[in-house]
Amino acid sequence: MAVEYHCCGAAFFEHVVIIVVLVLFAGLMSGLTLGLMSLSLVDLEVLAKSGTDQDRKHAAKILPVVKNQHLLLCTLLICNAAAMEALPIFLDSLVTAWGAILISVTLILLFGEILPQSICSRYGLAIGASVAPLVRVLVWVCFPVAYPISKLLDHLLGKGHTALFRRAELKTLVTLHGNEAGKGGELTHDETTIIAGALELTEKKAKDAMTPLCQTFAIDINAKLDRDLMQKVLDKGHSRVPVYYEKKTNIIGLILVKNLLSINPDDEIPIKSVTIRKIPRVSEDMPLYDILNEFQKGHSHMAVVIRQTNANYAAEPPANDGGTLGCDLN
Repeated sequence: MAVEYHCCGAAFFEHVVIIVVLVLFAGLMSGLTLGLMSLSLVDLEVLAKSGTDQDRKHAAKILPVVKNQHLLLCTLLICNAAAMEALPIFLDSLVTAWGAILISVTLILLFGEILPQSICSRYGLAIGASVAPLVRVLVWVCFPVAYPISKLLDHLLGKGHTALFRRAELKTLVTLHGNEAGKGGELTHDETTIIAGALELTEKKAKDAMTPLCQTFAIDINAKLDRDLMQKVLDKGHSRVPVYYEKKTNIIGLILVKNLLSINPDDEIPIKSVTIRKIPRVSEDMPLYDILNEFQKGHSHMAVVIRQTNANYAAEPPANDGGTLGCDLN
């Protein structure tokens, strides 16, 4: 009797150990399903290239594992289902049928779903990197069953999905990372403004970025560079000043303020005697990217924006056009 009691006691503890292992294994598979599948390939590539040293190491270990996402998903779900199906079998030998159901549901819900997913949702990168070798082994073990299912999913849903942001979404993401958003972001207001402006550049045209001519400081070509005019130029602080003939809508060129440094205001030299550079004219519908490419050639950093009346618009804006001028990029 003593020997039989000893065997029953050993079997009891063996079943308890197996039950604990099954619950922990099911919980690990459930947590990894959430933790690893929530990490897109783009997120991991960003972390692998630009993250902290620890994040780079973790991402480098996880990337090969999650490369085939459908195969990984099938493997984790198969292992999770196998553990949960095996749990009642061992519980039946210890308690009644209704007790086995009650205990298995409680254990799986608490220790196999809630806690693992809560932990892996926060520390999924570190946990995934730690158990990456185990996941590789499980992929090979479940390969005969998981591979056909994963290929079917590839055929039905596509082989891979890259979660890239659209321009509007990326702009919102940058805004949320600004320190003004109050979410712990490190980007300053100027940085977010510059990035947002660059993202909007492809959608904007010359008319969206121009400075109205009525707000533009310009000089008549017949004016003289006396002290008053020189002081006005200095007060404006521009590096380039447009020059017009008779009326402001007739822009004929521009002068560089740095070229005026050697001029004595007492001499009252006429503007026409100073080097007047040509200023390009662009259509109001010209994309800003095209204008920026022209500016980068170095010929000019300012352009006159004119209203396009036909396919071949005039070289000079009409008198009643209300002509406009592009902003100085320097």
